[in-house]
Amino acid sequence: MNTLKTDTSIFETLRFVLVETSHPGNVGAAARALKTMGFSRLVLVSPRHNDVLGHPDAKAFASGALDVLANTQIVGSIDEALTGCVHATAVSARLREFSPQVLTPRQFAGGLNGNSPPQALVFGSERYGLPNEVVEQCDTLVNIPANPEHTSLNLAQAVQVLAYECRMAILEKGISPQTGNAIGFHGIPATVDQINGMFKHLEKALVVSGFLNPESPKKLMPRLRRLFSRSHLETEEINILRGIATQIESLAKKAK
Repeated sequence: MNTLKTDTSIFETLRFVLVETSHPGNVGAAARALKTMGFSRLVLVSPRHNDVLGHPDAKAFASGALDVLANTQIVGSIDEALTGCVHATAVSARLREFSPQVLTPRQFAGGLNGNSPPQALVFGSERYGLPNEVVEQCDTLVNIPANPEHTSLNLAQAVQVLAYECRMAILEKGISPQTGNAIGFHGIPATVDQINGMFKHLEKALVVSGFLNPESPKKLMPRLRRLFSRSHLETEEINILRGIATQIESLAKKAK
């Protein structure tokens, strides 16, 4: 029985827990679903087949994700599967009268960060889903908004939906699957003093150039502030803008 590991990147810490899985093929397909989305933590709770990881169907359906399959942890209880997790979310098509807070996959994924304490997504068996006592141990419940006339998804398909939404949410926040850090160059954020100084300088340059009438400024500067506030200015960008303002002032003086 493999022991549970600890990592730091959300692509390594997020656990996909399958409870009492019946079909080895679904375990392999789930491993493939995780690998295609950059995740790797698959945990099985009391699977029906003792040698599920070595089963021919599991290996066949893993198709290129044999490493994820080989590193899958097998545990004997949901308590063991959730050891060290700060948050557990049940995934179920069946809503309970006294269920935890219900989220869509996108809402759940939106709460993830690049570096996150261990969390778990818990999926039930193909035949019975999740028992109530497991759902009660979870903090939230994810319900995939499927066709109300046919809400049941194959287990591996449900894993794929959640893995996709989690990946997209993380990438949209600029997090690299390889490092857990923001993608691309990020400079030093500008301070409030630097930003205020830049706006005073820019306002002066706009007045000197004749673009801004100080007697009737209207809302030009507040609108420019709103514009720049959406870009989260960095120190180097402040320097560039002040350089532009200096050039405007210089050209305006020469024109007089």
